[in-house]
Amino acid sequence: MRPQRHKPAAPDTPPHRTPEQLRGTSSERGYGYRWQKAREGFLRKHPLCVHCEQRGRVTAATDVDHITPHRGDKDLFWDRQNWQGLCHPCHSVKTATEDGGFGNFRAK
Repeated sequence: MRPQRHKPAAPDTPPHRTPEQLRGTSSERGYGYRWQKAREGFLRKHPLCVHCEQRGRVTAATDVDHITPHRGDKDLFWDRQNWQGLCHPCHSVKTATEDGGFGNFRAK
């Protein structure tokens, strides 16, 4: 008696999508031209990293961080009271902490 042969998936089976693909592009997540302009203006007015300042260091802010993650909420996304300037290393650590570690994030 022969073992069963592998049968390929049916054509209507959805293709596997990586978490990065599920996440969508930066523009799809709201970080398009309007965000880039708002970000530039915010960093001009808030040029220093908030977290580094709290530790007594002077470091240029390069990223605008949402203090409370917006998770797709457009009102929270555009609420400037929810923004802070961070240097890239501080932003990476904060984001990784919120999302469960480097390389991990919560998909929609």
